[in-house]
Amino acid sequence: MKPMRSLFALSTLTMAFAAGSAYADGNSDAVASHHLRVPPKVMRRLVEYELPSVRLVRADGHKVNFPEDIDDGRPVILDFVYTTCTTVCPVNSQTFLELEQRLGHDRERVHLVSVSIDPEEDTPARLTEYARRFEAGSEWSFYTGTEQASEAVQQAFHVFRGSKMLHEPVTLLRPAPGKPWVRFDGFVTAGELLDELHEKVALR
Repeated sequence: MKPMRSLFALSTLTMAFAAGSAYADGNSDAVASHHLRVPPKVMRRLVEYELPSVRLVRADGHKVNFPEDIDDGRPVILDFVYTTCTTVCPVNSQTFLELEQRLGHDRERVHLVSVSIDPEEDTPARLTEYARRFEAGSEWSFYTGTEQASEAVQQAFHVFRGSKMLHEPVTLLRPAPGKPWVRFDGFVTAGELLDELHEKVALR
């Protein structure tokens, strides 16, 4: 990892947990409940999902049909975020950044996808700034849209919890269009995602 990115990773995680602690001081019950929902270890399983034909807005401002936009032939690794999150999202996004780095020259052959669960606040401009904070490459796409569209995608992947404060760390990997998704509940590592990719996809 480059020194600048190492410092960025450390500062991001430090700020995330510091902010989480500060938030806990005023909202201890909500935060405690949130963390009790996080699995103590990563659970992996194969799941079939049918995605709704909804239109979302990418961080570049383009309105797209979500299933069509991610069905570009590449493996997809997907998670759910919101830009003001101080707990789960910075950790998951840091994992995506590390995965980009470890993929090296293969990074553009894998489509990373982050969908906002707070579309009212997460405008394309905010998502663009969030992507910049995590040095996201061109292979990492961020999506927002209407509240109804975001909820429909969350429902399709069985991650909707009724409130962004109750969201859980879930990462989903699909090796190719039409294939089952590998669902990771909990804080999956970049190494685990890379191992899954190498097991199912011939990147080179």
